[in-house]
Amino acid sequence: MAPRTLSAAGDRRRPPRDRHHSRRAPFLVSAPSLVSAQAERSEVLTDRFETSTKRTNPSRRPPQKLEWLAITAVTGAAAALTLLFSPALEGAPKGCPPGMANVLGRYCIDRFEASLDVVNSKGKRLRNHSPYHSVSPGQLVVARSRQNVVPQAYLSQEEATIACESAGKRLCSDEEWVTACRGKQPTRYPYGDEHIKGRCNDSGESSLLRVFGVLPPDELYTLDKMNDPRLNQLSKTVMKCGANSRCRNSFGVHDMVGNLHEWTANKGGTFRGGYYLDTRINGEGCSYQTTAHNPRYSDYSIGFRCCSAPGALKPPKTLKSPVPEGSPRALDFERKKRARARARAAGKDVDAPKKR
Repeated sequence: MAPRTLSAAGDRRRPPRDRHHSRRAPFLVSAPSLVSAQAERSEVLTDRFETSTKRTNPSRRPPQKLEWLAITAVTGAAAALTLLFSPALEGAPKGCPPGMANVLGRYCIDRFEASLDVVNSKGKRLRNHSPYHSVSPGQLVVARSRQNVVPQAYLSQEEATIACESAGKRLCSDEEWVTACRGKQPTRYPYGDEHIKGRCNDSGESSLLRVFGVLPPDELYTLDKMNDPRLNQLSKTVMKCGANSRCRNSFGVHDMVGNLHEWTANKGGTFRGGYYLDTRINGEGCSYQTTAHNPRYSDYSIGFRCCSAPGALKPPKTLKSPVPEGSPRALDFERKKRARARARAAGKDVDAPKKR
């Protein structure tokens, strides 16, 4: 509330409200602003002091305005520093959308591995997309950062890119991903330099062997088998986002090591972080990377998360499907769909996972 001043006649009048004044003014203000405000207040207090002392003790010397200015300047600067460096505000996601964390004031990153919403052409949410299935041809989806949901696998880098862009975000660069993973004081793993088994979801069991049994590698590691929707529905495989509460770094970002590999924006096709069976073969923790697959590759072990610049998200006006009708991916999807239909007709249960 603005201070009340004394007019020459001695009546109390409220100074006129500034037309830009608002109760919703930003909480954080700069030191110069505080100093200016305190200086104005000092003039008012000096006038009050002079008026009151004339009535009660004319011999008493009022504080000089320069003294007030010096005191309030120091007080204002100290208040500004207190606000700016308060522990309660340190590390707060300034300018980052909900579900994202601020990384060193440079960019925002999803706190959780991405899940998908199915939307209409206007971006209105229709339902959750199944994390155990690929995106259908022509389907419109948007990437989300949510806790306590199973993250989306079975997406290629190209499809993950479109899902992020539909949310007004983008895939993280390799540098952004690694910087966020290592935390404010860079460490090899999100939680420190030494690997701790089970701290993140990195001690699961092979769902390929449990579903298909022991087969020669060239028969087991096929695209059809590695994109089977049953694989991540078994126990000791993928976990819900944030379920391992200790697998979190100092930025407040979860599951950057283990659970699912995560695509980055590297044009050659790179995914990072390891998954629920391995976080060490292709590098330790945050340094883990696989570059052996092209941007159109997908399987049960690879997910993603998105990054963005600070500020409000700006989704595109026109959304596009990650799997356009008539594309090679769409044709392959239809081929697999027909194969599953034939298997069901033959009495095989091709969609339900084995007993957990």
